[in-house]
Amino acid sequence: MKLFVGLGNPGAKYTHNRHNIGFMALDRIAEDHQFTPWRSKFQGQICDGTLAGHKVLLLKPTTFMNLSGQSVGEAVRFHKVALDQVTVFHDELDLAPGKLRLKQGGGHAGHNGLRSIHAHLGADYGRVRLGIGHPGHKDAVAGFVLRDFAKADQNWLAALLTGLSNGAVHLAAGDGAKFMNAVALQTAPPRSSKTTKSAAQKPVQTAAAPDKGAPAPSPLQRLLEKFK
Repeated sequence: MKLFVGLGNPGAKYTHNRHNIGFMALDRIAEDHQFTPWRSKFQGQICDGTLAGHKVLLLKPTTFMNLSGQSVGEAVRFHKVALDQVTVFHDELDLAPGKLRLKQGGGHAGHNGLRSIHAHLGADYGRVRLGIGHPGHKDAVAGFVLRDFAKADQNWLAALLTGLSNGAVHLAAGDGAKFMNAVALQTAPPRSSKTTKSAAQKPVQTAAAPDKGAPAPSPLQRLLEKFK
């Protein structure tokens, strides 16, 4: 079994917060891939389905961010999931909005949700780091992550969530490169190398060549041409 965990805070007040992008990712995967309805278990909300022939359990801890490890720990122990089969989706201040990094193991970098999971399980699980940008000063971080995404964020956020859903099959299959590529196709699609038809067919403006057989215009004729 694969366990995908999305981090966030429970309740309508936090639904659209930047801190809840992990919840958003799992909601989109569950919807697009026709997972079972969400239900309460392991101090969280869970649902399950199949991706690339693998059974996948989705978990959104409802313990609030700082205690996420309690919920994740229960699910891991109950289903005996190996830590290399656990992937946590979470917000990342140190990545630009819409950017993504896939990482196995490592530190928690001060993220309270990861810190809690580390305390319960250790550091050997995978994580999908979802860039939300940084407010510019550490004192502004708490307010920044607990505010809703702005209207200006909606385009890149929609593209990122679509890419995550499209790539979930590859993530379940253990192919990180294809997962990252599926996301990149939505967030940074390749530009066409072809010149547009209108630009290619636009005629080049050149000065008309004088008729070699015609007499040179007189000064009066040249003056009249200026006023045509």
